[in-house]
Amino acid sequence: MGQLNGTWPNLRVRLDDGVCRMQIDRPDTGNAIDAHLVGEMADVLDRFEATARIVVLEGLPDAFCVGMDFAQLDARRAGGAPLAAPDPAPLYDLWRRLADGPYISIAHVQGRANAGGVGFAAACNVVLAAPTASFSLSELLFGLMPACVLPFLIRRVGFAKAHYMTLTTQPVDARQARDWGLVDVCDANSDDLLRRHLLRLRHLQKDAIVRYKRYAASLDDSLAKSRAPALAANVEVFGDAANLDGISRFVNAGRLPWERD
Repeated sequence: MGQLNGTWPNLRVRLDDGVCRMQIDRPDTGNAIDAHLVGEMADVLDRFEATARIVVLEGLPDAFCVGMDFAQLDARRAGGAPLAAPDPAPLYDLWRRLADGPYISIAHVQGRANAGGVGFAAACNVVLAAPTASFSLSELLFGLMPACVLPFLIRRVGFAKAHYMTLTTQPVDARQARDWGLVDVCDANSDDLLRRHLLRLRHLQKDAIVRYKRYAASLDDSLAKSRAPALAANVEVFGDAANLDGISRFVNAGRLPWERD
């Protein structure tokens, strides 16, 4: 089928021999997350998950995904939206589909993954990275928390490392992320690394993938159990006016909450 353009404004989508490739394409925002992006990605999965054996998620060379679109959040608040932040449920459920859906999900990370960008990577079954990739959780800087990210990140790196990333808010480079288990393989030529993985994975039968993924999901129900508390915690922090004021100051003045005017 090849390249599919025009259907999803925030994505570049390609389907080829059972491989669905989704590239987030919002360069002006650093590939930030908004409700439209989440809806488009869910629509791609709706359309192709019955036939795709592999789903590849990619970003741009300098930005895989930087997390929530703060500028849009601030604009919604300034416009009087009753809930400035979007409902977190569709994003959490999208990540669950990447984790447990009837296909092998691969994150190919070459640039910065922050906040929800780490969520996208951690949700995928396989994470491939270039040495230029980095992973960070910046939420606490703004009085927030990576509530929806943590259930997925903990499954990959364990509580202690996820806790450390949350508290320090410092970026982790690709090789450190590999040592911690967030990244499976890191290679200077990550495009070729992805190609080699696809050459192997293309041989797997769809039915075998579906059965295995269903069984694997049955071994660990933590994502289902964590959904309600994760969503509640997300709504709580984004409902705090002081947090939203800090985000607005960052968007409009480039200052972090503790920095003086």
